[in-house]
Amino acid sequence: QVQLVESGGGSVQAGGSLRLSCAASGLAFSTYSMGWFRRAPGKERDFVVAISWSGARTYYADSVKGRFTISRDNAKNTVLLQMNSLKPEDTAVYYCAADKSYLALRNSEFEYWGQGTQVTVSS
Repeated sequence: QVQLVESGGGSVQAGGSLRLSCAASGLAFSTYSMGWFRRAPGKERDFVVAISWSGARTYYADSVKGRFTISRDNAKNTVLLQMNSLKPEDTAVYYCAADKSYLALRNSEFEYWGQGTQVTVSS
């Protein structure tokens, strides 16, 4: 049974930083692309960033480029999202996702999802 468990969410003031972690189990982690998505209140779930199997390729939404950094540790079955210079508009529930393709990018492409972790950025 595949499980993705996010952690590291919380409340922070604008300009601050948070690091999200996603621990995966029940899958051959090194052969899954991993992604982070977010859903703000009243909005659809949006793509944030994705990383390929080995981490060689990454793809960021324009809204987070230069502020967020994704990384993965295949030995620990973990993917991290370092979020710096946070803005109130980054407030959302953040979801970790996994797919067996080399680099999935769309909601519909990801097969497995975590339960989400809340990030709140106050001004």
